[in-house]
Amino acid sequence: MDVYRIAVLAAETADLVHIPILGQALCAGFPSPADDFLEGALELPRWLVPNPPATFLMQIRGESMRGAGIHDRDLACIDRSLKPEDGSIVVAVVDGQLSCKRYRLQGNRARLEFDNPDMPPFAVDEYGEVDLWGVLRFSIRWHVARGRLS
Repeated sequence: MDVYRIAVLAAETADLVHIPILGQALCAGFPSPADDFLEGALELPRWLVPNPPATFLMQIRGESMRGAGIHDRDLACIDRSLKPEDGSIVVAVVDGQLSCKRYRLQGNRARLEFDNPDMPPFAVDEYGEVDLWGVLRFSIRWHVARGRLS
């Protein structure tokens, strides 16, 4: 029989950082903290967020990344200071729509892929405008009934 232990991680208040939570609004560029679509902030331990000024949180919608363990309504922590590499999960704006996808490089051609076998990959250059907002650092999943973020 396997025995699982729970380790308690202590966080000192001085080591907490406030990370903005973005709402569902779409925009053409990276939002500033003054923008109307911020839903607030979440305090996280600094060891989880090494670069707070370049980090934001966003709620995932849909099941396109379920193969990566990212499901509808999970909270994604995105770091804009990380450079995407082949296999990274990124947040991109594709023709004005926010999207969480896996970034793939084949030679010098980039693709964004769903992590759901029911959805086909597409080449980045097949779309008019693609802007990578950042790389997924981690996601948070609730294992109990969830309400709205606020």
